[in-house]
Amino acid sequence: MPIEPALEQFLDQVPQLDWSLDPVSFREQSAARLALLPVTTPLPKVEDGVIPGPGGEIPVRFYHPSADPDLPVTVFCHGGGFVIGDLESHDALCRTTAKESGSIVMAVDYRLSPEHAFPAALEDGFAAYVWAREHAREWGGDPSRIALAGDSAGASITAGVCLMARDRGVPQPVLQLLWYPATGLDETPSRKRFADAAMLGAQAMAFFHRHHFGAISRREAVPYGAVSLADDLSGLAPAYVLVAGNDPLLDEGIAYAGQLRAAGVPTQLDVQEEMVHGFLNFADLLPSCRAAAQPSLTALREALRH
Repeated sequence: MPIEPALEQFLDQVPQLDWSLDPVSFREQSAARLALLPVTTPLPKVEDGVIPGPGGEIPVRFYHPSADPDLPVTVFCHGGGFVIGDLESHDALCRTTAKESGSIVMAVDYRLSPEHAFPAALEDGFAAYVWAREHAREWGGDPSRIALAGDSAGASITAGVCLMARDRGVPQPVLQLLWYPATGLDETPSRKRFADAAMLGAQAMAFFHRHHFGAISRREAVPYGAVSLADDLSGLAPAYVLVAGNDPLLDEGIAYAGQLRAAGVPTQLDVQEEMVHGFLNFADLLPSCRAAAQPSLTALREALRH
C-alpha cells in the first residue's frame, strides 16, 4: 500500500539519521530530530521518579490523566532499537496514551545498549512491571488493572516481559499492547521489501542489532529476545498487535499474532496499511497518524475497564 499522502510529505522533510555515528553521537542526533515534534496533550499531573532495578535505579515518569483514585495503569517501554530513546523521546505518545486510555502511564527509562547489552533492557522492563504491581496504590493506581505497552523495541520488551512473567510465576497483565514489534531474528519478505524505508531500513536494523545483541548467540537470545522463536507461547496475556503496512517489521508482527492465536492467546491484529514504522510519534502532528493510533488506544481503554 502507498504511504498516506500527508505522512509521506512529512517524511520527505524529516532530516535523515547518520548510521555511521557511534551510539552516543547517534543519540544526540536522534534526540535533536525528535525535539522538533510538538507536544500538545496537557495532563493534570506528570512527575518523574526512580524505582529499584537489577542494575541500579531505573528512571520512570508517571502520566496521570486525572486526579481520580484507583486508576488503571499502563507500564510503557519506549522504542529506539534498544540503543536510543528515553523519557523525553516518547513523552508525546505517553501523554496521548494516558489521556485516551484513562490510565496512569508509567514510562520506563530502561538501560540502553551497547553500554548495557541484552538482556539488560528486558530485565529492567520486568523489574518495572513487578514494581508497578507491588506499588501502584502508592501513586493512585489499581494493581488489579495493569497493562503492558511498547512500540518497536519497547514492544519487543513488552512481549518478552510477558514470557518472563509466566516463567517466573508473576501474574500476567490484562493486556500486552504491541505497537509494530520486532519479534524475530530472521530476514522476512517485508524486511527486504522495505530495506530502504525512511524510518527503519536495513541499515538501521543492522545498527541496532549489532549494538544490542553484540556477540550474543541466537540460542542465548531465545525466547525473551526473539519471542517468535519461543517453543511455548501459551498462558500469556491477551494481545493487541498493531503493524504498519510500510514497515520492515510488518511480516513478523502478523506472524507473531498468528502464533499467539495458535497458542490459545486472545489476539487482535490491527494492520494500518498506509502507515510507516514509528508513526505513533507523529500522532500529535498528523491527523492520519492519530486516527491510525485510535483503535489500539480504544482497545487499551476497554481492556483496563474490567
